[in-house]
Amino acid sequence: MTDLVLLEFAPPIATLTINRPEARNALSIDLLTALHEAVGRLATRADCSVALMAGSGKAFCAGMDLKAVLGDRATAFRLLESLADLTIRMRRLPQVTIARVNGAAIGGGCGLATVCDFAITHADAKLGFPEVDLGVCPAVVAPWLVRKVGAGTARRILLRGGVMSGTEAHQCGIVSQVVATREELDLAAAALAQRLAEGGPNALRATKDLLNRLDGSFDEAIVRRGAELSAEVLSTPESQATLRSKLGL
Repeated sequence: MTDLVLLEFAPPIATLTINRPEARNALSIDLLTALHEAVGRLATRADCSVALMAGSGKAFCAGMDLKAVLGDRATAFRLLESLADLTIRMRRLPQVTIARVNGAAIGGGCGLATVCDFAITHADAKLGFPEVDLGVCPAVVAPWLVRKVGAGTARRILLRGGVMSGTEAHQCGIVSQVVATREELDLAAAALAQRLAEGGPNALRATKDLLNRLDGSFDEAIVRRGAELSAEVLSTPESQATLRSKLGL
């Protein structure tokens, strides 16, 4: 595993840290590859019943590395396909997963938080799905958001675009817990992880698997179709022009 992702084990809790702080932990092909490797290792650890996901630096994850996909449909599809597969694998992890959203969680980054079983953040964090503002379709994350907050709320969030505060993300259900300040976040996340780790490992795994079946999380086709749809929209002249304008290129 490269240093783009740090994976630490302190059974029964594991911590996975996205470690590209100079780019606000934006999702590049290399970072996604490292995340896949880390998730693969996590899946084999029967001694860990809880997995905490965090971002190094000031951001949790700023979403897709948009500069990497300008004018390159093949790279865009490869990145989006990798992100779609990662969300599927994360949802299927035997561990109960917690996103510790220390800072910005945008687009695909907010999607990673959404796919976790729990997400905790602070009041001033910025979260959201601004894809439509950038001329992009948030089709990869949409199925997970619908499962998290319901179809009506997801419709309002995704069509409105923009970002929201940690407090607003808690109010609409994207995150399950919010604390007042960033300084309180680490302690609160650790306390939640410890509380979950008190559960019986077999019971946690069985319950999570059942919940995944009940809410349709095993429907991989819709997530993978989302990657194709997002790549198709992203490759259009309109989308490329909007992206270049928003990125100041």
